[in-house]
Amino acid sequence: MRAAPGVVTYKVHMLRLCVLLLLLALGLAVRAADPEVHTFSIVALDPATGELGVAVESKYFGVGSVVPWAKAGVGAVATQARAKLSFGPDGLRLMEAGKSPREALDALLAADPLKAERQVGMIDAQGHTAAHTGAECMSFAGHREGRNYTVQGNLLAGEKVITAMAEAYERAQKEEGSELAEWLLAALQAGQAEGGDKRGQQSAALLVVRAEGGPGGENDRYIDLRVEDHPTPIDELARLRALHRKFYGLPGK
Repeated sequence: MRAAPGVVTYKVHMLRLCVLLLLLALGLAVRAADPEVHTFSIVALDPATGELGVAVESKYFGVGSVVPWAKAGVGAVATQARAKLSFGPDGLRLMEAGKSPREALDALLAADPLKAERQVGMIDAQGHTAAHTGAECMSFAGHREGRNYTVQGNLLAGEKVITAMAEAYERAQKEEGSELAEWLLAALQAGQAEGGDKRGQQSAALLVVRAEGGPGGENDRYIDLRVEDHPTPIDELARLRALHRKFYGLPGK
């Protein structure tokens, strides 16, 4: 016995609806996946001013929306590789509650089934650092912790990228009239000069926080610059930093 035309039409509509819902669910699952942000970055503290900052570059559109996190008087975090965005605010929250960067990072990784694919750098307002490069991060992947800073990267041209960043950062601190933003940019420029992200360049970001450092003193975002898509994003970031310095000047001057 054949079904009535109205019943057939209803079943067809229901089938189409089920397929649509399945596709939507799959789409949401894809969008919800942790972004793969292969990159190199530095997190650091200037103990003289209390400024905390993150600088990062990647062959990834809009890296500044994923990797850098910082809060004045608390710390800074870079979350990358298979980036877990919650590591940023959660890491800052744990440090603000009194955990050291090592304790905070260990707590985050302990609850993470994908920790082997993560890379994270953290620093607190006292200059203590912690870093993690998972065993499954894309080669070359590594990090280097120094005094009041840590550099980290994955899918790099080689270990020389990390080494150059650390050395450039330490040299830049000795330049008269410079501040944390310039030191962070020097690290990025040195890393890129050694090959940086082996896929090439696309975006970069510079975030520096200090208490009441934002425009009008209403927040802590002293410098928050992003280059989303550019053939030489670090050069463009340096240009924007120069404009920022000309427009706002140095704190207290």
